[in-house]
Amino acid sequence: MRTFTKLAIGNPDDLLFGRAVHPIRTRSGLEIGAGSVVPEINFTLPTMFVDGQTMPEVREQYRQMIAAVLRRAVELDVRGLVVELETLPPMTENPDWGMEVVGILLEAMREAQARHGLASALRLTPNDTREMERPPRMRSGALLDGMLELFERGAEAGADLLSIESVGGKEVCDDALTMGDLHGVLFALCVMAPRDMEFLWSRICAIADAQGAIAAGDTACGFANTAMVLAEQRMIPRVFAAVVRAVSAVRSLVAYECGAVGPGKDCAYENVILKAITGCPMAMEGRMAACAHLSPVGNVAAAAADTWSNESVQNVKLLGGMAPVVSLEQLAYDCRMFNRALEDGPEAARLLRDWMAEPDAALDPQALVLTPACAVAIAESIVSAANRYQAGLAAARTALDWIRAAHRENRLRLAPNEAPWLGILQRAIEDSPDEEADFIELVLPTLDQSKFRAVDYALTKE
Repeated sequence: MRTFTKLAIGNPDDLLFGRAVHPIRTRSGLEIGAGSVVPEINFTLPTMFVDGQTMPEVREQYRQMIAAVLRRAVELDVRGLVVELETLPPMTENPDWGMEVVGILLEAMREAQARHGLASALRLTPNDTREMERPPRMRSGALLDGMLELFERGAEAGADLLSIESVGGKEVCDDALTMGDLHGVLFALCVMAPRDMEFLWSRICAIADAQGAIAAGDTACGFANTAMVLAEQRMIPRVFAAVVRAVSAVRSLVAYECGAVGPGKDCAYENVILKAITGCPMAMEGRMAACAHLSPVGNVAAAAADTWSNESVQNVKLLGGMAPVVSLEQLAYDCRMFNRALEDGPEAARLLRDWMAEPDAALDPQALVLTPACAVAIAESIVSAANRYQAGLAAARTALDWIRAAHRENRLRLAPNEAPWLGILQRAIEDSPDEEADFIELVLPTLDQSKFRAVDYALTKE
């Protein structure tokens, strides 16, 4: 296990798109974080069943999607591309099905490199099927075995980047979010989730090392992105969702402690904080992810992106063409702009970065906490803490301090019903015990323990 006690990027001026302290190079020669931003395209099936009878159609859909995307990338003179395969649950439960799709994508990508020189990398992201059982079995069972098998076989076949949207702690976090319960969020993200992340990512990193792949990173999508979507629907306060985002970085950092090296998963908006801590390259999504979900962070998310992603888009027909091709074109043009700014030097790149960050940050606290200066402050509070629980408290406190100061100085607009939450969250932080053991003793008895297996989180003995 690695420990991070100081920042890789301590100056906000150096937290910039396209440049990472520790760039990576994939098997195909694609460099990420070495001075340019690379488009990362993610596509999925139209609405349909996936089973033994429909697998021929599934295979054909993926053949069409990857062929069309690669063809357009060549036409647009894209020099490097990441393709992400987020498997659907039946493809993870049945690794043979998942591997059929992996094979289709890799064959087309290798042919495009051989014929056109298009360097590309496949990110394989099996979905975390463990949550399909209630309560989830986090450390054993057929669902876990199938997921790890797909990782291993996919990496052996040539998948470059291994990622997952893991769900450990979500059993508690979902209820905590709907209740505006910061203690519940801290318990889920800083007690339960890190223990599961350590279990899972030690295995993913071992698979990557054995097969010559790259352990890329995780995402707090099921936690912080759920909060963001709920806030966008006016179901929870945006201030609360912003604090959840800051705290989520503690959980997602564990992948890098276990050996991940990036680029972190695109839907991890906390990646800007993780980039400051680790110096690893990071995928990001923002305005280009509107095909999958709406958000208040469309431009600020690009400030530190090393790959720029569309999240996921279905293979449906639009006026311009099939949706994955349309998304690829939009990503390619964005990356052209980012890379032209980088060519003009750090000052030009910082100017573009600030143009993207500042307008979003003035309108929503969730955007404010992703700005380079705030992200560095949150990152510093995390690495200065003695343990993950205290890091979560520190991240929450720092985010809240920045939100309060920006609101007081008229740099951030808050709705009238949001302002009281500054005090509510502050009191929750002040009421939190200093020590993790005391916090567990306080919170664990209040949770519905029928929803999770406490033993899988080392919270009780068998």
